[in-house]
Amino acid sequence: MNTSNDNYTYQYPHPAVATDCVIFGYDGNRLQVLLVERGIEPFKGSWALPGGFVRENETAEDGARRELFEETGVSHAYIKQLKAYSAIERDPRERVISIAFFALVKSCEVKGGDDASQARWFNIDEVPQLAFDHQAILQDAIEALRREIHFEPVGFELLPERFTIRELQNLYEQVLKVEFDRRNFFNKIRRLGILNRLKETTRPTPKKDAYLFEFNQKAYNEFKAKHNGFRMEF
Repeated sequence: MNTSNDNYTYQYPHPAVATDCVIFGYDGNRLQVLLVERGIEPFKGSWALPGGFVRENETAEDGARRELFEETGVSHAYIKQLKAYSAIERDPRERVISIAFFALVKSCEVKGGDDASQARWFNIDEVPQLAFDHQAILQDAIEALRREIHFEPVGFELLPERFTIRELQNLYEQVLKVEFDRRNFFNKIRRLGILNRLKETTRPTPKKDAYLFEFNQKAYNEFKAKHNGFRMEF
């Protein structure tokens, strides 16, 4: 029996498939997004999300991780598929469908590579005009992060391993664009039982020490298993 791929060749257009990554970071004070300056046309010199074309021998997620590393040097990230973007004229070169991902990384140094002239963190409120349809992709990723943070402990992917409650509260305020009462926030997060208080302290002010905490993944998994449909509210 002939099993040649010729039997499955169809005369239909083959759009190119690309990936784009929205990489969120946190510098201890502000929520940030990682952008690259394009070194080639189209939109040479403009800022854009890291990304590129998917190769024939890799999945979309593999392609996203590869492009992320090639263009920024970031190799380890919590990454989740966002959605596909297929507007007909979204790329002036050809018909390109992009599968977007959003990623969370701890604060790190980045460097431009491949076809990116440079890579740089931008505060989420200070993002320049982006190439292609990346402005819309970024906004969708921000909304996805705001939804996700209520159901999964994604915020801890942005924090150092040891952190203060104030740092945790500030991160949630940055993501959700709201302000929480300090005492209420602490009491609610404490009652969840998903943090370990450490013996070490830090001194955020000259007069007061603050305990350091770490996230307890096992306790979180057990809590979520007992509370189906759990939503984290503050």
